[in-house]
Amino acid sequence: MNNLAYAIAKTILNGFERHIFLFTEITRSAKQRFEQCQWQDVHLAAKQRTDFYDKRVTETLFTLKQDFEIEQLDCQLWQNVKLAYVEMLEKHPQPDLAESFYNSIFCHLFERKYYNNDYIFVQTTASKSQPVAAAQLYTRYYPDEKGLKQTIYDILAKPQFDIAYENLTRDVDILIEQFYQQSKKTHYTPKQMSFDILDFVFYRNKGAYIIGKVNSPGGETPFILALVNNEHGGIVLDAMLSASEEMAVIFGFARAYFFVDCQHPYALVAFLKKLIPHKTKAELYSAIGYHKQGKTQFYRDFLNHLSSSDDQLILAPGIKGMVMSVFTLPSYPYVFKIIKDKFSPSKSVTKAEVKEKYRLVKLHDRVGRMADTMEYSEVAFPKSRFSQELLDELLTVAPSIVRFEDDLVVIQHMYIERRMTPLNLFLADANEKEQEDALFGYGQAIKQLIAADIFPGDMLLKNFGVTRHGRVIFYDYDEITYMDEVCFRTKPEPKTEEQIYASEPWYTVNPGDVFPEELAIFALANPTYKTLFKKHHEDLLSAPYWQQAQSNVANGVIEDVFPYPTEMRFCHHYLK
Repeated sequence: MNNLAYAIAKTILNGFERHIFLFTEITRSAKQRFEQCQWQDVHLAAKQRTDFYDKRVTETLFTLKQDFEIEQLDCQLWQNVKLAYVEMLEKHPQPDLAESFYNSIFCHLFERKYYNNDYIFVQTTASKSQPVAAAQLYTRYYPDEKGLKQTIYDILAKPQFDIAYENLTRDVDILIEQFYQQSKKTHYTPKQMSFDILDFVFYRNKGAYIIGKVNSPGGETPFILALVNNEHGGIVLDAMLSASEEMAVIFGFARAYFFVDCQHPYALVAFLKKLIPHKTKAELYSAIGYHKQGKTQFYRDFLNHLSSSDDQLILAPGIKGMVMSVFTLPSYPYVFKIIKDKFSPSKSVTKAEVKEKYRLVKLHDRVGRMADTMEYSEVAFPKSRFSQELLDELLTVAPSIVRFEDDLVVIQHMYIERRMTPLNLFLADANEKEQEDALFGYGQAIKQLIAADIFPGDMLLKNFGVTRHGRVIFYDYDEITYMDEVCFRTKPEPKTEEQIYASEPWYTVNPGDVFPEELAIFALANPTYKTLFKKHHEDLLSAPYWQQAQSNVANGVIEDVFPYPTEMRFCHHYLK
């Protein structure tokens, strides 16, 4: 191994370790923000941390180019660089993340034709790392030793919060009651059970979460304990979730990333995967803040899926977008979105502005109502997997970013996100109860978005999707903006026949003006939909509601948005 290869590898690893140091520093401070109700700082820290990775890549690239004058690929040198890097990762606590950082550096330096396992980590070597496999992640508690209640007290004391619990006795009594109600696997004596509790608290927005599982003769019962700050100097145990589906929603793709101070993410993801089997490793990496690693894991999973399937990529069902073209692989639960070269005349945005909207969503609190996206460049697909209709469409609407290389179709830039059923299609096939639930979710999505300082812009039903959990999620971002950039108005009442029958607005409409009552005209033209919507959300059809939401945002009010049904909150049991 030559000294130059070692020096380059070491420079890349130094860049990664600076990233991890800063990432860990801002993550550890989440505990203080939770204790001190620093909710504005929570959002600021989340936004800052999301950008850390790209900033460290840029810094490392600058150092490499300055110190080693890298201009073109020396094949033998860079194969040696990778070998040296692998050696350095043998006892590293984050080998998986370090590999992805290396890939990012290499792919910024050299052409796509070199993106193979000779030069980058298409396949990981991290699974061979003994320190990660042996990482101590959790503490095991035996309730028979101290009694069930005292054991739970010990678990809740482990985070060492600097503020007290509001009423720990009350909350623990409710917790025990809920455990026995929610799972038959906990119907055993303390002697027959043990608890495995992760040593790290998961912080996000206004919540803190303790995660673990109950072991008993009946099997394992995973659970999440949700804690909130009462904003008067006390912590409250707010909810317990033990169903896998409920836990999956907590880790949903429309949520902000957790702050969790774990130095062994590879092992943590493996632990979480056992608790929430429906979640992919890619989704779990992203959920704990390592969204770049989520991208790496997703691409590996996708390549594996392509090799074990034979269906074709097709245009996604639903109404075609004016800005984006969307396609999917029926056997894989994701969609691929590209920006068209030219937009419909009614759209005034540019490509650069659309990319900026997607970046805004990445950095913003998604409050469980906006789908997270993975952004990729230079993505290669086997040409044989494209339907002819899809190829024709892509070459028609976006020829500038689609090219062919031998038997591959290479797309220069795209976004990938979870596939959902477009709300308009869902409603068309739903019964009345399903329609009412979906339209309630549609209104809730809008309310939670505007409370989080996001004006969705185009609120047509086709721009919302329904997840497999039945949640309504917004996914069309080309017209989103902040609330202070919009003027909410009530339509003036016409007073003359000329005004009543005018084909165009007879009143002044300025850029940024929005008339909420038009939501019923354009998005809810179906009378049944309108009636069901107004049953729960008639307030969204009036300007004062939006104006109040706008005022709340301007005054720094951050609404409570719980990632679990309100009926699960322990406060409903206080008076029983």
